[in-house]
Amino acid sequence: MQVKFLNVTVSELVEGYSDNREGGVRGYNNQLDIRPPYQREFVYKDKQRAAVIRSIFQGFPLNVMYWADNDNDQYEVIDGQQRTISIGQYVKGDFSVDGLYFDNHTDDKRNHILNYKLMIYVCTGTASEKLDWFRTVNIAGERLTDQELLNAVYTGKWLADAKRHFSRTGGPAYSLGSDYVRGNPIRQDYLETVLKWISGGNLKDYMGRHQHDSNAEPLWEYFKAVIAWVNSCFKTRPKLMRGLDWGRFYNEYKHTPINYEATEKRIQKLILDDEVQRQRGIYEYILTGDERHLNLRTFDNTIKLRVYERQGRKCAESGKAYPLSEMEADHITPWSEGGKTEESNCQILHKKYNRRKGAR
Repeated sequence: MQVKFLNVTVSELVEGYSDNREGGVRGYNNQLDIRPPYQREFVYKDKQRAAVIRSIFQGFPLNVMYWADNDNDQYEVIDGQQRTISIGQYVKGDFSVDGLYFDNHTDDKRNHILNYKLMIYVCTGTASEKLDWFRTVNIAGERLTDQELLNAVYTGKWLADAKRHFSRTGGPAYSLGSDYVRGNPIRQDYLETVLKWISGGNLKDYMGRHQHDSNAEPLWEYFKAVIAWVNSCFKTRPKLMRGLDWGRFYNEYKHTPINYEATEKRIQKLILDDEVQRQRGIYEYILTGDERHLNLRTFDNTIKLRVYERQGRKCAESGKAYPLSEMEADHITPWSEGGKTEESNCQILHKKYNRRKGAR
């Protein structure tokens, strides 16, 4: 991997500066992708962007910025997007600082701004080398998320199209799946989620294989299929459903018949069941039958001690005496058969007998 240093003046940076909103932001004579289409929106507040311009006024150094070399004299901002856009907006007259727009300054002041030198490090290398480097330098400012770091490496038409679907506030993926997906589209949470689903967690491999595809339509169709499957199986309850691993559930159970009405009755019953301590686990329990997802109530130590003494400190299964530390509280009538976590339904078993019972 190679890292080279550039001194770029403000004048060079804003040459050809254009902000097409959702179409992206470019500069440096159209060689620099400042904000790729549908990536993170501009998040600096007025005070932050004014501070950038005041630093330039006074000749103070701004923090180092980082670009990636995407070959053929094309670059992409990795760190410094907010500062770069602030500079471009000011020179283009989008806002004033201390009552003065750029064009209000005298010629010598404007030249002072335009000749200000920015410190840029440019990285050239393999995808894995770039990713390691970006993670290393991503230590200050508006930190990049893991997915934003991956986006910086796997640029291309495929990624631009994926962002069109998954990286817009109020965009297609948000409109379709906000009841089920947690996070912020512009911080790439939706894109990261669907990539985890479709790749089984191997995002880099998936992005590497599809980087040079002409579009991300298969990824979008997969996302729509997951959401359609969820809607066909379950009534929407965002508080319980948002952020669950729906892609994994879809991958594993999409061919399993699920009766919508019968399932809804089971879910309602589980929500009203005081024994269920983790309601967000209801959906995985419905699919797998594994009660551990429900975090069912357990007998507290007071009940356990009382029943242990009442049984003469003996295991209810074997009749042998054991220390309390080797005993476990067990439901006489299991929860699945209507048993409650009440003292009258409690027995004390030695660990080995309790686990044999649980394995039946």
